[in-house]
Amino acid sequence: MAEGIDVSAVHEEEFEALLPLIAAYQRFYEVDDVDTDRNRAFFHRFLAPSEVGELLAARDAGGRVRGYACLYWHFSSTRAVETVLMNDLFVVPEARGQGVGRALIEASAAVARRRGAPWVEWSTAPDNHTAQRLYDSLTDEKTTWLSYELDA
Repeated sequence: MAEGIDVSAVHEEEFEALLPLIAAYQRFYEVDDVDTDRNRAFFHRFLAPSEVGELLAARDAGGRVRGYACLYWHFSSTRAVETVLMNDLFVVPEARGQGVGRALIEASAAVARRRGAPWVEWSTAPDNHTAQRLYDSLTDEKTTWLSYELDA
């Protein structure tokens, strides 16, 4: 873990402080209609303890939230196991390069081990080269799967 960084599950009492980071993550990915009330309703389901996933927060020595990860309990039908999908990973700009992202990924892997899941999976935008440098330093196992979306 990064020096002075503590990562643990987000509970009700600090949830409101996390919402601006969620909105910043969405703006990073150019979401047009960032809505705090919708985020509050959606992400509340991941507060510990949760049956569907978990929000992790990385805090500095002063207790300030410097980043977060949102984990979804996910499934692999090809291997017939539960996995952990790290759907979101965000570090505030002023804390980037200080090990916060790595600490969140390591904590996500610890959650997966605790749940008995054999791996954590995630994806990033093809042009997010900064994040890819971190990811490449952690694993050399990139998938060859392509992702698709279909509007409903």
